[in-house]
Amino acid sequence: MSTPEHVAIIMDGNGRWAKARGLPRVAGHRAGVEALRNAVRAAGDAGIGWLTVYAFSSENWSRPKSEVSDLMGLLKLFIRRDLAELHQSGVRVRIIGERQGLTPDIAGLLEEAETLTAGNRMLDLVIAFNYGGRDEIVRATRRVAEAIRLGDLKSDDVTPDVFAGFLDTAGMPDPDLVIRTSGEQRMSNFLPWQSAYSELVFLPCYWPDFTREHFDEALRQYAARERRFGGVTAQGVAQGVAS
Repeated sequence: MSTPEHVAIIMDGNGRWAKARGLPRVAGHRAGVEALRNAVRAAGDAGIGWLTVYAFSSENWSRPKSEVSDLMGLLKLFIRRDLAELHQSGVRVRIIGERQGLTPDIAGLLEEAETLTAGNRMLDLVIAFNYGGRDEIVRATRRVAEAIRLGDLKSDDVTPDVFAGFLDTAGMPDPDLVIRTSGEQRMSNFLPWQSAYSELVFLPCYWPDFTREHFDEALRQYAARERRFGGVTAQGVAQGVAS
């Protein structure tokens, strides 16, 4: 079976999972953390090099303060509880998203996770935190404009590849496969630039119910689509069409 180099996941449905069971939303988020642990292990076992997860969007700050506080607590718990295991397993943690304005405790934890695991190479776990795709593109555009103003870059030299180097994901491969749980079929401002040619798989299960079997099913769907292209990646197909 053809294995994607980079899988990205929109972990959706925690709140609805909890509501269906008569539980508070935070219970769904807690169960979602366990599903994330399982997904990281499944990705490593499948030989995937990059796993990007949509952990907290820039729009999530508009949720009730109590829920935001619960989510921040779970992030702290995940890093404090799981960082040592991730490090021992050879996982490199990378963070994308806007860090300006984060509280010192959260910013410090994110930096600690990246610094401790910087030398690992078994799997890159990319956590999209305080992330919004449009915001990322705007921030990248400002950096490009500043480089042009300083004379470090000419406007005529700005190509898609050059622009990609100013994004949060600079140096990372684009996702080959994007998975979204909960049955919703939209991207929700997640990696709009990077996923332009990604295969999309939408699963009906809520994120806390996501298992290795669901992961394998998404990989099977990806492999079946790749076979229709004769083993050529979606990006390669796009380049061929453009030429």
